[in-house]
Amino acid sequence: MSLQTIPATEALARLDSFDTVIDARSEDEYAEDHLPGALNWPTLNNEERITIGTMYKQVNAFEAKKRGAAIAARNIARHIDTHVIDKPKNWAPLTYCWRGGKRSGSLSLVLGQIGFHVTLIEGGYKAFRSAMREDLEQRVDQLQWRVVCGTTGSGKTRLLQALQAEGAQVLDLEALACHRSSVLGALPGIAQPSQKHFDMRIWDVVRHFDPTKPVFVESESKKVGNVAVPEGLILAMRRSPCISLQLPDPLRVTLLLEDYDYFVQNTERFSERLEALTQARGKTVIQQWQTDVREGRIGQVVLALLTEHYDPVYLQSMQRNFPQFAAADTLHAQGIDATAMRMLARTVLGQA
Repeated sequence: MSLQTIPATEALARLDSFDTVIDARSEDEYAEDHLPGALNWPTLNNEERITIGTMYKQVNAFEAKKRGAAIAARNIARHIDTHVIDKPKNWAPLTYCWRGGKRSGSLSLVLGQIGFHVTLIEGGYKAFRSAMREDLEQRVDQLQWRVVCGTTGSGKTRLLQALQAEGAQVLDLEALACHRSSVLGALPGIAQPSQKHFDMRIWDVVRHFDPTKPVFVESESKKVGNVAVPEGLILAMRRSPCISLQLPDPLRVTLLLEDYDYFVQNTERFSERLEALTQARGKTVIQQWQTDVREGRIGQVVLALLTEHYDPVYLQSMQRNFPQFAAADTLHAQGIDATAMRMLARTVLGQA
């Protein structure tokens, strides 16, 4: 048999060296969060886990273990039939479950008996997450952050994408959070990750960065939709040098109409979402904006949203939270298409 157990810190360092990472927890546990690239091979599925857990409490541990072992054996056999039959002898997976190692241990034992070189994370997912959070905090402090600032619609996300296309290191928090980071920023039909998975996604990007080169990130607030930026990261961002991106108002409106096309196509949905600004702007203003949207004056409403709501709030936030914002280099985008943004990215990289 070839089976070894390693601490979570070693699993962090060696994560990319394994042929497959296997999460032996239930589907719901996996959906909430999992290691980067992990495949879900439940030893007990959602319903089975509840059944065995209830038996532990209402009957006794011995009876629950017998029933759980029978179910686990069937599930492990199915995973072998489905996923393992075609694996070569030198296949080397990493396995984990929640904490105690019973579910991943059962799977690992069988795989090891077959002859595969199996590695099990000591302390499971819980230990890995704890080690990951500590590692993330250490890494963000070692990186050279460059914060891309700019009022709403100035093209910050497009510049980040252009910088990445030019080979720069970029952390796109909005992409990782599946949200555009505003009251109107929810993406239709796309759910945000859990807080735990958002943290894991960030770590998975950050761990590949070269600390000798700058990392570009947008000037986000503490929360991106319903998920919070890790405290160590937000603090590192706020003490870092800034780049101020500026774009004329007409182009900002055009950019937002492109990026929020789903609101243009569904004006009723846009009108409903404006309700969220009632407390900040007042009922009379919101009702007038809703009327303008329904009557086709969407561009007019977008401009009003920018100049009357988002711009003052953004500028106050930047002055309060980013000490180096006042000394930021100012960039004037000449356009909002990919070519213009790539040219701007090259200018940024020439100054970095």
